[in-house]
Amino acid sequence: MEEVKLILKNAIVLSMDKHFNIYEPGAVAIDGDLIVAVGPEAQILASYKSEIVQDCHGRVLMPGMVNTHTHVPMNLLRGLADDLRLDVWLMGYMMPVEREFVSPEFVNLGTKIACAELIRSGVTTFNDMYYFEDQVGEAAAEVGMRAVIGQTVLKFPAPDAASFEDSIELCKQLIEKWKGHPLIVPAIAPHAVYTCTPDVLNAVVDLALKTDTIVHFHVSETADEVETLRNEHNMPVVPYIKKLGMLDTKLVAAHCVHVDHGEIRSFHNAGTGIAHNPSSNLKLASGFAPVARMIELGCNVGIGTDGTASNNDLDFFEEIRLASMIAKPVAEDPTALPARQVLEMATIMGAKAIHMDELIGSLETGKRADLILVDISPLHNQPRFRRDIEGIYAQLVYAGKSTDVTDVMVNGKWLMREKELMTVDEKDLIAQAQEVAQKIDEFLRGREESVHSKLIAIGGAAEEESFEVQAKVMITDRSAIIDALEDQGIKILRKRHYHEYDTYFAFEDDTQGRLRYREDEFLNEKGKIQSVRSRLTLIGERIDEENAHSKNMLLSRTRYFAPASHSLRFYNEYFKPIRATEIEKDRLRYLIEFKGTEFFVNLDTLMKPELGKFLEIKSRTWSREDADYKTSLIHDLFEQLGIHTEQFVTEDYLQMVESKINK
Repeated sequence: MEEVKLILKNAIVLSMDKHFNIYEPGAVAIDGDLIVAVGPEAQILASYKSEIVQDCHGRVLMPGMVNTHTHVPMNLLRGLADDLRLDVWLMGYMMPVEREFVSPEFVNLGTKIACAELIRSGVTTFNDMYYFEDQVGEAAAEVGMRAVIGQTVLKFPAPDAASFEDSIELCKQLIEKWKGHPLIVPAIAPHAVYTCTPDVLNAVVDLALKTDTIVHFHVSETADEVETLRNEHNMPVVPYIKKLGMLDTKLVAAHCVHVDHGEIRSFHNAGTGIAHNPSSNLKLASGFAPVARMIELGCNVGIGTDGTASNNDLDFFEEIRLASMIAKPVAEDPTALPARQVLEMATIMGAKAIHMDELIGSLETGKRADLILVDISPLHNQPRFRRDIEGIYAQLVYAGKSTDVTDVMVNGKWLMREKELMTVDEKDLIAQAQEVAQKIDEFLRGREESVHSKLIAIGGAAEEESFEVQAKVMITDRSAIIDALEDQGIKILRKRHYHEYDTYFAFEDDTQGRLRYREDEFLNEKGKIQSVRSRLTLIGERIDEENAHSKNMLLSRTRYFAPASHSLRFYNEYFKPIRATEIEKDRLRYLIEFKGTEFFVNLDTLMKPELGKFLEIKSRTWSREDADYKTSLIHDLFEQLGIHTEQFVTEDYLQMVESKINK
């Protein structure tokens, strides 16, 4: 009789092996970190002996579950910004807060909190993507959990890297440090196609293939992501990343909500693992992934919680139940994703999805001793019908709760016994988390009070503390002004033709200024669109000068500008203006030199609303004396163009439009 370290007996053993063997009463023999034998209790007790024989009291003994997509440090951001669209949530709140607060200490604390929650939910392995992933590895190893740690790679600066080259270097260090560790598996985690350029993805593929490393990547999570890529590259996401070599790696593709039949086949042919995130996709209204179809076509699909900032918990029993429930109405078939199949996704298929099924995911001889005990005796899971032995799968999936998990083992070590965590101090973690929350609250309160601060928070803004002196008149014929510009010997430095769409946001507090979203279409000589540029400008309160030189001149102040890399809808939802005013115009713009000074001359036709044609002359200025001087030159320039100064329009375009609306 062979001696082992531990025997677990008197259990309903769900092996989740290829035959889906169930043993009742069953037993498992464990020695060190390995499963030695699984089978009927009588057979195991007859073949093995141990000083420790634990009675499982008729509980379900099954493989630990595999959470295939997480951002575990974001447990510290749970409930921070809810009920928002994905882009507003991510770019408007998550990333600004992360830039301010994410550090090695933040990541270590968030990971330990997540580990405690995951253990209580029966998860023994998680596949993560975040910053400072070395600290995720350190924290998970300290707690005793199994983890795939994916170092995030982005095209722009991140909390732990100034450039994508720095992120790649961190990936190399992660691989060198953790490769071969008994619990921690290093990975490379480029974020998504909209945050990674082809050069970034090429570097990721090159490193992944050279080091045989897992790649963790968001794929086709939203319809906007897919549509944008179609517009920019004339193909959907999966063919695009396939062309870049991503499917040649050990890829774990998270979400995959908006993929078609051909893309699913590409995943299957490449051996790509898929991480389905039902709660997150529901909460962010991303859509319904065609999971039943993916499995039908042979893909390995695991289940993920995503991060708690978009879920908002790591309750894996809730996740597996939702996965089955959602699939049925999507397929209009109550037999879609039955209980056993969903539990397979949570265990052995999830292990296959993250390319680790040789080690974990089922209770089989030679695999790691990662297992859990689940109590099915509570009232919410009674009674138990026994005529169908496979009814136990339905009990777990449709009636089971995370609170039913009583014991958790990873790599042969108990992390929870009789619902008591063995390797973390929950009370201490909660106290530390609250301290972090208070600091984030203070940061966001200060930011929410200022449009300027919110603009800075989303990145890309640059200070432009400048004044602008300008004047305009209404005209009937643009051609006469064009002829005058060319005939009067005025030096034309540059000429451009635009079609401009302006949206001005107004706020409750007038002192915040106005935020303008402008989309410029650059037109060629034939009037065809050559290129498009979008930008934001935060404009201060207007200042009207009444001295001799600047009478009827407008002196305005532009405080900040930023490239508008998001949609108009994003800015409307993010800045929450009380009113938005739209102006559409055709603009011929000249940069000229007049008496040694540069001016912009704009010939504008206001099309929405229809307010007519205008000649506008403007120049930037930095001092009162300079403003007076340029004002005098503007008077001279108008006279030279045949325009009398008493014709000046004293309102800017926005005031003119709002006056028309209010009449």
